[in-house]
Amino acid sequence: MRDSPRSAFPHFLAIPTRWMDNDAYQHVNNVVYYSFFDTAVNQFLIARGVLDIHADTVVGLVVDTGCSYFRSIAFPDTVHVGVRVAKLGNSSVRYELALYRNDEALPAAAGHFVHVYVDRASNRSVPVPDKVRAVLATIASTPQACA
Repeated sequence: MRDSPRSAFPHFLAIPTRWMDNDAYQHVNNVVYYSFFDTAVNQFLIARGVLDIHADTVVGLVVDTGCSYFRSIAFPDTVHVGVRVAKLGNSSVRYELALYRNDEALPAAAGHFVHVYVDRASNRSVPVPDKVRAVLATIASTPQACA
């Protein structure tokens, strides 16, 4: 995904970096990139009315993440997080994400983020709820991603 243009992602969230995001090497620390991923995915779900972090009985838990770093991001950059669904399975969804620094055309980093849907009380895997599935289909990278 190193060469993924912004047009490869159907959803974006702009996140300003904070002074505290920089580390001793004067760039955003690697762990903050995962926070950008988490924030973009959950903001998307909340804004579309399919995630209520306080009341939902079925929730998505993160079971796998990964990130490749291409160029540094540093305060006061704004990060534009591109989000797409790469695979929508029975009980899981794999997101692909790219972090674009300011107005740059190519990503500074790219990665993935996997949610497995579980019953909150039992912590056992359940199918992705239909209303969530419908919303996720709107940002699928290909129609086959939802098979």
